[in-house]
This record gives sequence, C-alpha cells and structure tokens, in this order.
Amino acid sequence: MSKIRSSFFCQNCGYESVKWVGQCPSCGQWNTFIEEQVQKENKKTETGWKEYKSGKRTNKTISIIDIEGTEERRFKTADNELNRVLGGGIVAGSLVLIAGEPGIGKSTLFLQNGLALKEITTLYVSGEESEQQIKMRADRLHLSNEKFYLLTETSTQVIFQEIKKLKPDLVIVDSIQTLHTPFIESSPGSVSQIRESAAEFQRFAKETDTPVFLIGHITKDGSIAGPKILEHMVDTVLQFEGDRHYAYRIIRTLKNRFGSTAELGIYEMTDAGMKAVTNPSEILITQKEDSLSGIAIAATIEGLRPLLIEVQALVTQSVYGTPQRTVSGFDLRRLQLLLAVLEKRGGFHFGIKDVFLNIAGGIKVEDPSIDLAVLCALLSSYEDVVLPQHICFAGEIGLSGEIRAVNRIEQRIAEAEKLGFEKIIVSRYNQKGLARQKFNIEVITMGKVEEVYQYLFS
Repeated sequence: MSKIRSSFFCQNCGYESVKWVGQCPSCGQWNTFIEEQVQKENKKTETGWKEYKSGKRTNKTISIIDIEGTEERRFKTADNELNRVLGGGIVAGSLVLIAGEPGIGKSTLFLQNGLALKEITTLYVSGEESEQQIKMRADRLHLSNEKFYLLTETSTQVIFQEIKKLKPDLVIVDSIQTLHTPFIESSPGSVSQIRESAAEFQRFAKETDTPVFLIGHITKDGSIAGPKILEHMVDTVLQFEGDRHYAYRIIRTLKNRFGSTAELGIYEMTDAGMKAVTNPSEILITQKEDSLSGIAIAATIEGLRPLLIEVQALVTQSVYGTPQRTVSGFDLRRLQLLLAVLEKRGGFHFGIKDVFLNIAGGIKVEDPSIDLAVLCALLSSYEDVVLPQHICFAGEIGLSGEIRAVNRIEQRIAEAEKLGFEKIIVSRYNQKGLARQKFNIEVITMGKVEEVYQYLFS
C-alpha cells in the first residue's frame, strides 16, 4: 500500500516545508511555495540495469588503499569544443546538465553531436518535440545515423523500459523539466518531479556506466530551473549562453568533476547547425576600413583560452537631466566604477555625459583585465580621437587610478602577436618574470591611467 503525503516546495530553490510560508527561509523569495503530493512506493521495479551492463560497484566498506586507481574511460565526440568543456571527452557513467535560454541552440547542438557519433548507439529522448520535428532538423543538418534512435516520451518508467530493450551507449534527454515519474503525485516541471526524475537517471548512469546528458531550462533571472540540488546531483554543469540576435554562442563549464571548470567553447549558429569556432579572436574583432573613435581591443582570457575582443564606447552630451548608462556584455557597476575613477583621477566630466558601452559579438565578459580597454575606449570617444589600430590593452584598473597586473600575461601577448598587433599596453607590475625577448610585439608597461592618456592622446 502506497503512502501519500503532501509537502510545500519552493519553486525557486526547492526548499521543502510541512506548511505554507510566505517567504522562503532558504532563498528569501516571496510567494513561491506550492503544495505537491509526494507518494512513497517500493521502487524495486527500477532495478535490473545489470541485466545488460555489469557494474563494478560494491556495497561494502573498503579501504582507500585497496582501491585500484584508474583513469576515467572517455570517448571523444566529433566536436572539439564540446570535448574541451567536458575535460577531454564524454566520461562513462557521467551525468551532464546543459542549461540555456529557449532558442539558444541546445537541442540543435546535441542532436548534431548524437548524429555524428556513428560508432555507438545513441538514444535521444524528447519530451518537447515530435519525431517529425526532430527528423526535419536532422535533415537541415544533413546528418544521418542508423545507430541514432528517437523516443518521444515523458514518463521515466516507459523511458527506462525502452532503454532496457535498446541498450544504448549514450542517452540524451530533452528536457529534464518535461519528465515525470509515477512515484511523485505532482505535475511535470515541479521541484519534486525534477528532483526525482534526475535521481532516477543518476542511479541508471552510475549503475550501468552509461553517460546521460540532461538538457534543462533556465528561469527569467538566468539560473537553472528547478531545485538547486539538481546541480549538486550531476557530475558536470554546462551553461549555454549568447544573444539570439547574434550568430555566436558560448558554452561554459560551471561544474566538472572530471576536468577543469575554467573552460569554454565558442560556436557560430549557421544554416547547417552549430559550427565550432577555432579562432574566435578573428571573428570578435571587426574588420573595418575606416578608423573610428571609441573602439579599443582588449586581450582577455576566457577560461583557459586567450581572446582578443573589441570594446565599443559612445560618449555624448546628456539631453535629459539624468545621464544614461547603457551596457551590453559588461557589468554596469564596473562601468560606473571606471567612470568614477576618470572623474576623480583624471578630471573628466562624465557626470554630464550619456555613456553607451558594447562588447562586440554579443558575448559577456567577466575578466577584469578588460578594464584598461574599456577606459581607453571611453577616453577615445570623449576626446573623439581614434586609437591606433595595431595596439591592444590588458590591465585591471584600481580605485586610485593604478593599472594592476593581470594573470597569464604571456598568453595574452602571444595571442596579440599572432593576430598581427604591433603594440600591447600592460601593467608595470607584470614586468616581473616577463620574457620580452621571445616576443616580436612591442610590450609597453605603464602604472597609472594618466600615463596611458598622455601616451595615446597628447
């Protein structure tokens, strides 16, 4: 006899309460608790994975000295960018969560990767699209694979029955928010359903050494939809981001138990699907014939990859009483800090100016080394003086107007030299251990914002 009880769950963070409360004690959000029916049943029907794949798991205590250390078994995909963010390939038995905005290209990316894996059997489970829709997308990608199978189902028990028949080597679920399990008496997409469905796939992946990709949705504030415990349960969390109005997408590693979290991959959305970008610095710098003011090139690091990106600034006279501050791809508070430094240390009257800042390519940059390029772009637009085309910048700006050192400066210099830049301005405090003789590019070191202004605009 099953036992049914009801609990209240926060739809923002997954916090469980025995009664309704107005404000969530965990995340502080108001009016997010919804009552859900939780049904407890005997789950012995879930077992049986070892019928076709025998795992090496033991259910007894064992000394860590007696455990034989082996490397993770990986198989590489045809997508080098996906291999990069996964730490070198797909690990057997891993559970990977991929989240991103609707229409960003999550389904397209993993459909084309599944179709490209011709040496293994792949099961693509879709709870959002029909077989005909997926077939139409595969035809647009011009890909075909006889070992690629489709299943349009939302019940986890039906999915696992088909898995036992097919015995796939890789499972892709699109999306985890559409699944529901009969052990929980609540609607699909609720906190308890997402948690229980993910837990069932976690047990399946670990017991059978079958990698599982879970495609997930995000909320309006950009966080992954569902309970926070979902991110703790999986082995790897990938964030797929980018502006739908631009062609470029970035996939970031937020968590990875089998590799570094300082990785990212860059794609270009084309008619033939997601195309990996091998040299992103070239596409992030606009090839223009005329020299324009307000443009500076920053040598930044995204993950472990050096990038040269274009910073565009526009400073105009404020027409209304309150000056505007508009940014795209950059932190607004960081921009206000840089404007305050220019006001205080340089005497520039940005308080009566409208300031617009844009990072070319539609990407979002969090590396503080872009500060110097942003500051130079602002000064270039303010003075309406064009910066030299073959110069780039790498430095963080402090509150007192000093140019602070940034990490991995040699990688940034090498990337600038590879793209044909003749000069790069860096912090004076990066001179220690910097081997200038191995670079053909001129490395200019400065310590204050005033020195940069005098060098570029005097």
